[in-house]
Amino acid sequence: MTILDIEAVKNRVIQGEELNKQDALELALHAPLQALCQAANEIREQLCGKKFNLCSIINVKSGRCPENCSYCAQSARFETDCETYDVLSQEAVLQFAQSHEAEDTHRFSLVASGRGIKENSRDLNKYCAIYEALEDKTSLHLCASLGLADVPALKQLKASGVQTYHHNLESSRRFYAKICTTHTYEDRVQTCKNALAVGMDICSGGIFGLGENMEDRIDMALELRSLGVTSVPINILTPIKGTPLENAPPLTTEEILRSIAIYRFLLPKAYLRFAGGRNNLGSEVKTALKSGINSALTGNFLTTQGDTIDSDKKMIKSLGFDLELGDDRRIKLTPLHNRYKSNFTTYYKQGIIPTINRSK
Repeated sequence: MTILDIEAVKNRVIQGEELNKQDALELALHAPLQALCQAANEIREQLCGKKFNLCSIINVKSGRCPENCSYCAQSARFETDCETYDVLSQEAVLQFAQSHEAEDTHRFSLVASGRGIKENSRDLNKYCAIYEALEDKTSLHLCASLGLADVPALKQLKASGVQTYHHNLESSRRFYAKICTTHTYEDRVQTCKNALAVGMDICSGGIFGLGENMEDRIDMALELRSLGVTSVPINILTPIKGTPLENAPPLTTEEILRSIAIYRFLLPKAYLRFAGGRNNLGSEVKTALKSGINSALTGNFLTTQGDTIDSDKKMIKSLGFDLELGDDRRIKLTPLHNRYKSNFTTYYKQGIIPTINRSK
C-alpha cells in the first residue's frame, strides 16, 4: 500500500468512516512504518487533540488466583515469586491514592487477584468501603479492575463511586482459549456488557506478545469497537518466570509500533492507554507515543516495575501533549504525603503499603 493510500484511509477515518478488517490488516502488514505511525498520530491530533491523561493502580489483593491465565504471575497454578496478601486497609489505599493525585494522575483503580466479584461478598464490601473513602477525600476518576462481574455486583460498585470498570479481553476470540481455559472469552465480553448495562464506562484492551498474530490484534480491536470501549489499555507482554509464557519470544519494535498505529485507525476516538511492558521499547517509547497513544498507566504495575510519575509527565509534555487533570478540587497533603509523594521505594519500606513484587 502506498503512502497516498494511507493518506486516503486516514482522511476517511477522520471523516467518520469505520475501517474494515481487510483494510486494517493490509495497512498493518504492508504500509511503510513511518507513514503508518505518522498517519495514526494525525488521526489522534484531529479527533482527540493534545489532551493526555495518566492513571495509576494499586494491587489491592495479590496472588492465589484460581484462574490459569498463562501470562499472569498471580495465578495459584504457577510457581512464581508473586507476593501474596489479602485486601489492603482503607487507610493504606487512601494514602497511596492521595500521593498519586498530588502528582497529577487523573484516574485511579483498585486491581485485585481472583476470578471476580459477587454482590455483598466479603471482598466486595471491603472494596466498596475503600471507594467511598476515595470518593469523599479525592477528586480522582475512580476505576475498578476486580475480575468477572455480574450486574448486581457492578451496581454495588457504582453506588460506591466507581465510574469505570476495567476488564481486558486480552486477545481475540479465536486465540483466547490458548491462554486461558478456566473461563471463556464470552465471560469477559459479558462482564463488559454488564458494566455498560449499569451505566459505567468500560476500560478494556489486551496484551500484545502472547503468541497471537496481527489478525488476532485487529479482531480484538474490532470487538472492542463493537462494545463501545472508550479506554483501551495496550500492554506488551513481560514474560514472568514460572508462568507458561516465561520463554515467549519478544515482539519486534516494528511489530509493536504497527499494532499501536493500527489501533488508532480502528479506535480513532478512544484513549489508547500505554500500560505494562512499554519499557520493552527502550528509546522507541517516544515513537510509540507519537503513533496514536494518548494516555498511559504510570508508576508501578501489578507485578512489574513501571516508570516514575515525574519522568512520565516530563516525557509527555516534551512531546507536545497537555496533561489532563481531574476537577479543581485538590487534596490537602499531610506532611506524610509531602515527604513521600516522589519516593515510592521509601514509601513502601515505611510499611504504608506492602511492597509489590517486581518480577523481571
